[in-house]
Amino acid sequence: WALHLENVTVSLSGQYECTFATYPYGTKAAKIQLTVKAEEERHYLKKVWLKQTLEIPCLEDTTSENLSTYPLKWLVGENGRKEELVTKEPSCPAVYRNSSLLPGQRVLLALNNTLQVFPTKITDDGRVFSCQVLHHPERVQESSTTVRVFGK
Repeated sequence: WALHLENVTVSLSGQYECTFATYPYGTKAAKIQLTVKAEEERHYLKKVWLKQTLEIPCLEDTTSENLSTYPLKWLVGENGRKEELVTKEPSCPAVYRNSSLLPGQRVLLALNNTLQVFPTKITDDGRVFSCQVLHHPERVQESSTTVRVFGK
């Protein structure tokens, strides 16, 4: 016995139960919890010159969806630690956080939710910038970009 699901979406997440009657043992049941994840996290590498402007698109491969209709946040990570940089709710201005990893006012949320960091510093080398878009409480798209800073 098997359940076949087609055109699977996040809305199909939930608990499924199979119940059948047997003779002479009676009714038997089995339950399974199905969690449908929308997308895997994507990883990118961005190279930038020292003291230049670093620009990172939120979801590089996403062209069809309008990200302005969903809440999103930018985070920065280093040595396994992540800190929030910017949050953006639909139809609201961006809210900037004070990050110990990026001291000073070096961050700007630009058009199309692109993160801009200026000027890049040698301490930015190896940092991971992540953009999270909340499409639904169970559907979060995330894109992470590792930065490599080069000097002349």
